[in-house]
Amino acid sequence: MSSDAIHPLAPHFLPKYIGGPDGSDPLFTAVLVLLLIILMVVGNLYFKLHAVPERMAHKHNNTQLQFITILTILALFTHNNIFWVAALLLAVVRFPDFSTPINSIAKSLERLAGHPESNPSATDPGSPAAQEPSNNTEKEG
Repeated sequence: MSSDAIHPLAPHFLPKYIGGPDGSDPLFTAVLVLLLIILMVVGNLYFKLHAVPERMAHKHNNTQLQFITILTILALFTHNNIFWVAALLLAVVRFPDFSTPINSIAKSLERLAGHPESNPSATDPGSPAAQEPSNNTEKEG
């Protein structure tokens, strides 16, 4: 018998997952590619889930958007879930806007008091508000 002869009990073919004589390993390559794909998908889902409070704040035009963003970034880097929960609660809860009506009242009171810096018709005679007739004039009849 020569040394190149195949033993009669040896299999005549090898499965695809067994490495060839050239050193290639198709099973290792397939598992590596599959592991990288799974890692990318899980990482993408993690970041999408992590950005939920920020997306909610953007959608509802929340006034605390910067605070929510900072909390989500802190939760991402410190792995403290309480920051993420706080950001989610801030994104969900709508706080009443007190400053807009108060500012409007203050501007109206300034106009009624006759302050020239708050009344555009008093400072600019060419403005449309200055050219409108006053409502206090008597009716011609």
